Amino acid sequence: MPLLKDGRIADDPWSDLPETPEPANDAETGAPDVPSLDVDLIVTLDQWRDQRETLLRHNGRLGLRLASDQPPEEIAGDLEHFDLIALEFPKFNDGRAYSYARLLRERHGFRGELRAVGNVLRDQLFFMLRCGFDSFAVADEKTAAAWKDAIEEIQVWYQPTADGRAPSGALGAGFRSSRAVAAE
Repeated sequence: MPLLKDGRIADDPWSDLPETPEPANDAETGAPDVPSLDVDLIVTLDQWRDQRETLLRHNGRLGLRLASDQPPEEIAGDLEHFDLIALEFPKFNDGRAYSYARLLRERHGFRGELRAVGNVLRDQLFFMLRCGFDSFAVADEKTAAAWKDAIEEIQVWYQPTADGRAPSGALGAGFRSSRAVAAE
């Protein structure tokens, strides 16, 4: 699945940790094996809960994937361990990930990568950006190219939000509306 990040199509250095019934144990110590590769891993909330101590010993970066019924309050105390949080959009009419993104950015102070995954639609791109998402797993290369173009379409915002961009009122005397420019 292509990744759109920072307004362009990007390589994705992250890998999902495969679902396994039980982690393997080290033959000598009996402790669960730590994924040995220095790869960046995205784990589910269940994997994090079941293998937390093992995952903390992993050499690469850790990311967490939250389903739409898993609010960020469930992991607020562990956010320091994650460089990426992936929030699922399971279907078009489930907008909980928007709220979770704002909570992660504004209430919990998460500064890592915030990725939209699942049923991620171009029509919702600007809403996702304004809520604090900064990367998007999209369906295919063609869709990714269209998204890249869409990011450049809107440059002026009216409300302050989690993405840190100044709203039009804060731009001061240097801001002129499109009507003012057209009237000249």
